[in-house]
Amino acid sequence: MAFSALDGKSRVDSFLHKAMNGYAELWSFVEKLLLLSHGQATLERGFSINKEVEMCNMNEDTIVSQRLICDYVRMCGGVVKVPLTKELLNECASARNRYRIFLEDERKKKEKTKQMNKRKGVEDELEELRKKRRTISTVCETLEKDADGLAEKAENTAGTKMAELITKSNSMRKRCKEKRRELVDLDHEIEKRAAELRHMS
Repeated sequence: MAFSALDGKSRVDSFLHKAMNGYAELWSFVEKLLLLSHGQATLERGFSINKEVEMCNMNEDTIVSQRLICDYVRMCGGVVKVPLTKELLNECASARNRYRIFLEDERKKKEKTKQMNKRKGVEDELEELRKKRRTISTVCETLEKDADGLAEKAENTAGTKMAELITKSNSMRKRCKEKRRELVDLDHEIEKRAAELRHMS
């Protein structure tokens, strides 16, 4: 197998690939050898570039943009060889305005998220109040029913037993009234939260 002279512009792998055309097994072996020392070279070079362009508190989009710029400049052969097209100049001129619009959009997104979280908080609170109201309402009905039952029993008894039953019945009615007052307060609170929720819509 004869080798022609390697010029300074050709890559070693390209040169060897051409030279070993027809020697598939040998080329496969050489290819693996070449990969051993340079397998991560491109990736590591990328990390080096990232380190150069990276600054404190940089956003991911900024890093990506700077990498794109670096790659394009390198592709052009240096900063002085980058073609200053009309499109590029227009983009540079409007960059500040686009950045301002971007910041405004981000502010609106944050505001919207804040409003949504606030709305969700009010909705959750309203749901809790409604659950509480249902529970208290059930308790009221039970107390009233039990009080009526004790009063009926008291009618059919006499003496101390009757007095005891009436006392229990009255105690339950008193508790029922307290719960009813609590229900009224809850209704006011529910209405207040519902109005707040309607105002958010």
